[in-house]
Amino acid sequence: ILLLPLTPAPQSFSAHISVSISLSPCLAHAVGSPNCVFFLTVGLARANSNSFTHRGELRKAKRIVVKLGSAVVTRGDECGLALGRCLEACVFNNCLLIVVYSLEMMIVTSGAVAFGKQRLRHEILLSQSVRQALHSGQNQIKDMSVPVLEARACAAAGQSGLMALYEAMFTQYSTCTAQVLVTNLDFHDDQKRRNLNSTLQELLRMNIVPIINTNDAVVPPPEPNSDLQGVNVISIKDNDSLAARLAVEMKADLLIALSDVEGLYDSPPGTDDAKLIDIFYPGDQLSITYGTKSRVGIGGMEAKVKAALWALQGGTSVVIANGTHPKVTGHVITDIVEGKKVGTFFSEVKPAGPTVEQQTEMARNSGRTLAALHPEQRGEIICHLANLLVEKKEEILAANKMDMDLAGVVAFKPLLNRLSLSPAKLNSLAIGLRQIALASQDSVGRVLRRTRVAHNLELEQITVPIGVLLVIFEARPDCLPQVSALAIASGNALLAKGGKEAANTNRILHELTQEALDIHWVKEAVQLVSTREEVEDLCRLDEMIDLIIPRGSSQLVKNIQSAAKGIPVLGHSEGICHVYIDSEAAIDKVIKIVRDSKCDYPAACNAMETLLVHRDILKTPLFDQIIDMLRTEQVKIHAGPRFASNLTFSPSEVKSLRTEYGDLECCIEVVDSMQEAIDHIHRYGSSHTDVIVTENEDTAERFLQQLDSACVFWNVSSRFADGYRFGLGAEVGISTARIHARGPVGLEGLLTTKWVLRGDGHTAADFSEQGTMEYLHENLPVTQPQTSN
Repeated sequence: ILLLPLTPAPQSFSAHISVSISLSPCLAHAVGSPNCVFFLTVGLARANSNSFTHRGELRKAKRIVVKLGSAVVTRGDECGLALGRCLEACVFNNCLLIVVYSLEMMIVTSGAVAFGKQRLRHEILLSQSVRQALHSGQNQIKDMSVPVLEARACAAAGQSGLMALYEAMFTQYSTCTAQVLVTNLDFHDDQKRRNLNSTLQELLRMNIVPIINTNDAVVPPPEPNSDLQGVNVISIKDNDSLAARLAVEMKADLLIALSDVEGLYDSPPGTDDAKLIDIFYPGDQLSITYGTKSRVGIGGMEAKVKAALWALQGGTSVVIANGTHPKVTGHVITDIVEGKKVGTFFSEVKPAGPTVEQQTEMARNSGRTLAALHPEQRGEIICHLANLLVEKKEEILAANKMDMDLAGVVAFKPLLNRLSLSPAKLNSLAIGLRQIALASQDSVGRVLRRTRVAHNLELEQITVPIGVLLVIFEARPDCLPQVSALAIASGNALLAKGGKEAANTNRILHELTQEALDIHWVKEAVQLVSTREEVEDLCRLDEMIDLIIPRGSSQLVKNIQSAAKGIPVLGHSEGICHVYIDSEAAIDKVIKIVRDSKCDYPAACNAMETLLVHRDILKTPLFDQIIDMLRTEQVKIHAGPRFASNLTFSPSEVKSLRTEYGDLECCIEVVDSMQEAIDHIHRYGSSHTDVIVTENEDTAERFLQQLDSACVFWNVSSRFADGYRFGLGAEVGISTARIHARGPVGLEGLLTTKWVLRGDGHTAADFSEQGTMEYLHENLPVTQPQTSN
């Protein structure tokens, strides 16, 4: 173990450390390797005692209290412990955090009564004589009852076994534990408080995990005591207040309370309209309704909330989450510490604006009104937005300059190119938006197919919006008006998440978009996510978002595709575009196309990354002119393996033929034929955009037909792979997927269909063998409905 001495630092400081450690066999098996290199963000001690205000700050937590509720550790029959859950939810997570993140952990656990009840029931049954069992009869043995078990006796019998179990489980991960039993007096008496604090501090200093429980063997039983009667119900002393008091007493950064529900709901869980509360603020108690208490325990959610607010007031952040379904919730404790949106997070600071969930709900409701507008009305909104881009260009450019000045200190050139706006760019945006407005006249509600199913029974398939779109884009502020216009034209609600580099530009562009929407009172249909929501958290809103469209780097797209478990993602992972120069290519076309494909906008996803050259062109004037042009344009050349083998002195050989440079760099490789070029592209390309330059029409047509990419061009720059240049007005992105939409995705790609059936009392039984009707299935001419204001 590499010990890293860390000194206190400001709250915002974090250290990124690469640590190589050897794990115990059991932990190594769980992680996947006995020798791992972990890249840690170690949050150092906070400078004040205030709780964290946002989930992302939980990564800075150094001292954590984990409270395992009765429902988490207790088996379904409520006699004994759920060993698998304990191992998954507690031991592995805590050991991983201790080893990898160097955190100080304390565990407040229930379970002594359950463990003792199981043990005492077993002993009582064994103590009954064989003679009594035989005289009772076989049927009566099944109905044999167990005397009422007093909770304190159960706790006394179960505490040692509970602790032995924890010790055995933690030992498997080379972690030592210690038992600490407390009562209320240990907090009320000053000397006992000091002793308790000193004991826990010393244990934590030695990297020992304190397992803390109330001393249920001596405390008075809870009132009323009716829930102790019988064998099917047990009562566990409330540990919520204990965990909260302990967290404040020990100045813990975070209290994680694990229960049998996902978190705190605005109404009782299980009811139709119950919604999980992501962040809970003091003062919100009146807005929620509590349900019944857990099947075990005496605290219930109301007690958890009270304890959480008490701890929050004392400077400890709190998260209430589900610890009973590890296969569903994953490594819940580590997810919480990493700042992921798990459970309910308690925060003292309430943001001025709505939460992202509230924004999505507002967008959906307003989007449905938008979809019901006449096409002319949606077109008016888009045209008004286009006019605002021109009228307000000075304000837009001033905001963009602020972003450019802030980004210029640390940003690299391609990012600045994407971030920058200009009068010409705004004029082009306005022209593209007017194209979208024109195309939107026959988009939503367009009849695609009509069928006479039977007499007086007619079926139509019509276009409808997809629903709520989440578009995530990096430093590309021009994306916002483009995707907004496409969403408006297609009747979709939009949730836009822009890069922080363009915050000022995005803000004013969003204000102008809402100003345009407001002419028909659908202002909330387009929402800008400006809160500190992680992309991964947005991708979990699968019940609210219908389609995610990432626009940015290949890494961004990959991250979103990985994080979006239940939401479709439309996009391309990489833009590895090829230009193939055939042996029959014209010199003037080659130079123009290669220069434009690589040098016009090298940061774009449709820029050329690999130049494939037919072998016959090597050592010809054409090839020399290509090289001279690239050098003049300051393009750095990397040689493919076959190209390098043909040269005595060659540029640096590429590390990978699957590289998207995104800058003035490209790879040159040699092929022997057009078919070999196709094979190369299929092997190393990303199915984005690929080009052939040749004067042989037959060769070109075979290339266009055989190459399986979203865009395939002949004697045209790869930079034409763009929604605006295709006449779509704009694009929400370029898709390399095989279903729904492919290539530049414009208005049509944001529509789906629904079936409308009009009848006259028809039933399926009418068409059975005994029925009186027959299917006709006649195709009818498609006529579009007349629209007017």
